[in-house]
Amino acid sequence: MAVGQCDFPEMPAVAGVTLGTACAGIKQTVKDDLLLVAMPEQSSCAAVFTQNAFCAAPVQVAKAHLPHSPRWLLVNSGNANAGTGAQGMQDALMGCAELAGLVGGTAQQVLPFSTGVIGQPLPMAKITTTLPATVADLSESHWGKAAKAIMTTDTFPKGVSKVLMVDGHSVTINGIAKGAGMIHPDMATLLVFMATDACVKPDLLQACLAAAVEQSFNRITVDGDTSTNDACVLLASGCSAAPEILAGTGHYEAFAAAVMEVCKQLAELVVRDGEGATKLMRIIVGEAASEEEAVRVAKTIAHSPLVKTAFFASDPNWGRILAAVGRAGVEAMVLEDVQIYLGDVCIVNNGGRALDYTEEAGQAVMDKAEITITVKLGRGAFTQEVLTCDFSYDYVKINAEYRT
Repeated sequence: MAVGQCDFPEMPAVAGVTLGTACAGIKQTVKDDLLLVAMPEQSSCAAVFTQNAFCAAPVQVAKAHLPHSPRWLLVNSGNANAGTGAQGMQDALMGCAELAGLVGGTAQQVLPFSTGVIGQPLPMAKITTTLPATVADLSESHWGKAAKAIMTTDTFPKGVSKVLMVDGHSVTINGIAKGAGMIHPDMATLLVFMATDACVKPDLLQACLAAAVEQSFNRITVDGDTSTNDACVLLASGCSAAPEILAGTGHYEAFAAAVMEVCKQLAELVVRDGEGATKLMRIIVGEAASEEEAVRVAKTIAHSPLVKTAFFASDPNWGRILAAVGRAGVEAMVLEDVQIYLGDVCIVNNGGRALDYTEEAGQAVMDKAEITITVKLGRGAFTQEVLTCDFSYDYVKINAEYRT
């Protein structure tokens, strides 16, 4: 169940980038579960990966291949190829080698990605048999098919597109994402693939992506679990007629802002599709002494099962929010300076419940599908926002039955 209207947008072609999908039958045989993304020789590639120590075999291989001018992304859903030891590494490398043989590249030019159940061997025979079909399916118009092929427990495909003008020439940025559970990124989200036809050198593209990820995917959480397979990739084909994007220019500022916007919109779609979610919660912490402090307080609220279940029940049990703020580790916090709001309703002021707060006012906010919690710490000038969702019965059911 998604929160709000989340229709897949019209996705224009990104010159030079093609996508192909096919059904390998990895976990099911109803939908495509294999995705190939191809880009031209002059392309740049940037990526960030999970910080989970048990990172999956494809993450390890992709990290090793990233400096070698990648031209192909090979993605499978239905199996994470994580916790699979030496065999998992062999399988990830085999997929790269098999694809390279088909497309005339080198194995190091292929970045592999997997998502799905952890701890099960990747069925390589199914994948290698299906690879030719993904190559044959390559097209600039297959963004919608690609978004569907990488889904696992997602209830809808996630895509965002943005076009900006650079010296009178259009630059397109497309992005797709998958993710609904095991979402508490320490770099990105489960899987995100973005592409642009801009000309941007790899180092600058990497800096642009890292900055965008920090303020988007690193500001969302569904359940506080960081995946073994998180990855976020940004490709730049260089096929636009626009001039090269250079550091320290107005063109770079506009391009970086557009990438940031695409990342933020994709991140919000992931939270809207949180497993079993019925509410979207924006947690804004302001007047903090530092950015880190603001994020820490916001995530403490966002990770609280008591807060999240209260929101599922539409229960204005504001004491749970107050308790989360209090245990967030803010040193020497002056309680009388803290203000907490549900929507525009002040619930905490001067160290306790706001004098004009009423249960009816709180209930009116809690009955909404999208709710903002604002905390003013009264300590400084820093503000950060974290997005999360509620915990419902369906979240437990989805994850209890995940392997069945």
